Amino acid sequence: MAESVRVEQGEGPIILAMPHSGTHVPDDIFRRLNQRGQKLADTDWHVDLLYEGLGNDYTRVQACFHRYVIDPNRAADDEALYPGQNSTGLVPLVDFNGDTIWHEPPDDIDKVFRLHHFHQPYHRALKAQIERVRRRHGIVLLFDCHSIRSQLPFLFEGRLPDLNIGTHNGRSCDPRLQKAAETICAQSGFSHVVNGRFKGGWTTRHYGQPEKAVHAIQLEIAQRTYLKQEQEPWDFNHEGAKNLRTRLQSLLHRLNETLWEVKEHNE
Repeated sequence: MAESVRVEQGEGPIILAMPHSGTHVPDDIFRRLNQRGQKLADTDWHVDLLYEGLGNDYTRVQACFHRYVIDPNRAADDEALYPGQNSTGLVPLVDFNGDTIWHEPPDDIDKVFRLHHFHQPYHRALKAQIERVRRRHGIVLLFDCHSIRSQLPFLFEGRLPDLNIGTHNGRSCDPRLQKAAETICAQSGFSHVVNGRFKGGWTTRHYGQPEKAVHAIQLEIAQRTYLKQEQEPWDFNHEGAKNLRTRLQSLLHRLNETLWEVKEHNE
């Protein structure tokens, strides 16, 4: 079986988590997807490339498998992140347009298998890195890296802002970190919102425990900011992404500085 998670250890206090940029689907699962599902349209396309080379000290934890296999940014019990709103679950049955993606939907046995072989290994790796970084520095920032198409009526109305910061309404990180992220995004020239449609997924909500010196922020980026088009073939816009990558580099640098300030203040 192909590796389910890839880890690159850095020496700094920030961990970049990438739960939705993987595209691997085992053959037996891929055959059960319908033609629409096999397009893997809901991938966080090229997020790993978007953050590549922005700093040498960041740890990266990336799920290699696709979210249609199982979504590592959902709770194992499939508790709804946004009750009352359209969404996709632990093992999605529909895509972001609300259309079915399976001709042979997964059953409960499939879900247990995928939890064991994909979801759990990803979170074991993430927990291990959080503990390693916290032992080394006494504080951690888990930065959850996401992207999504700008317009998806099944999930939200209108057009999504470019940069969508999620902190579980301020509960997943120190307020100084949220303020630092908001300030940099406001100065970036990109549209932004804090705790709008996306307030942080299960990863942000579960691991973000400021009282234990583990802080978490999710950033959902509209794909129009760095793809040539928000449709197949989902090409990365190297020239167009330069400005965004510069802003992301500034954002991570400011968060790193602020993290040390939070640590010093709390000691």
